This record gives sequence, structure tokens and C-alpha cells, in this order.
Amino acid sequence: MRHGKKINHLGRKTAHRKSMLANMACSLIEHKRINTTVAKAKALKQFVEPMITKSKEDTTHNRRIVMSRLRQKEAVAELFRDVAPKVGDRPGGYTRIIKLGNRLGDNADMAMIELVDYNEIYNAGKATKKTTRRSRRSGSKSAETAAPATETKATNEEE
Repeated sequence: MRHGKKINHLGRKTAHRKSMLANMACSLIEHKRINTTVAKAKALKQFVEPMITKSKEDTTHNRRIVMSRLRQKEAVAELFRDVAPKVGDRPGGYTRIIKLGNRLGDNADMAMIELVDYNEIYNAGKATKKTTRRSRRSGSKSAETAAPATETKATNEEE
């Protein structure tokens, strides 16, 4: 029985699975989005998000931890240099999985996994929308009192 076993083995031995996830994480950091199967995308999300969290605090210890899992110096450097400052204020949820349909060859469920802060299409509207929140009561009250005063003034001038 599989009670309490949460890791998806992806049909691979442990060493092969760790190497594959490390390579996919490096590709994700380099290209900011990759296409893969849904199962691999979900496994990659669990693999890469803790490392992005570690990269927010740039210490030697965190760099060594991330390096031991990614195994590519350039990917670690880009993660700490470029990705970490961009996601610094985000409390989690650094990746997004978008399902694409089925692959033609074997009908496997395909998905695109991407870093959330690097998608300009979704983030374009959110950057310009920041406004201050105003109370409805105070705004409508001043508008009501101002409108009748101007109308009475206009009618007095006509007479």
C-alpha cells in the first residue's frame, strides 16, 4: 500500500530522477518557462520552489545547498543574481503550471511550467492597477452635496 508516500517516482530510479529534476530546474531558471508532461511539471514545482525561497537570502550556506541540488554553476548564479531579486517580495508560489493538451505521439498530458514574475502578459495589468482604496460613503456624500449647489446656482442665474 502507498499510505503516506507523497513523492512521484516518475518511473525512474532515484539517481535518474534527481538528475532529471536538476536538469529541468536549470532549464527553467535559464529559459524562464519549459514544456513538459504534467507529472514532471508537478514534481519540478516541488523541487524548485524551495530553492527559489533559499535564493532570496544570499548567503554562502544557501548557495551551497542550492548548488548541491542543481549541480550547474551558471544556473545557481543566475538564480541568485536575477531571479531572487525579482521574487523577493513574493511569499511563495513562484511557478505556474498551464496545461496545454495531449502530446501527439503518446497522448501524454502536456503542460508549460513558468516562473510567475517573468510572464509579461499576466503581470502587465497588475502593475498599472495599483490605486488607493477609498470609502464609498465619503465619496458619494461629497458628490451629492456638491451637485445640488451647482444646480441651484445655475437656476438662479437664469432667472
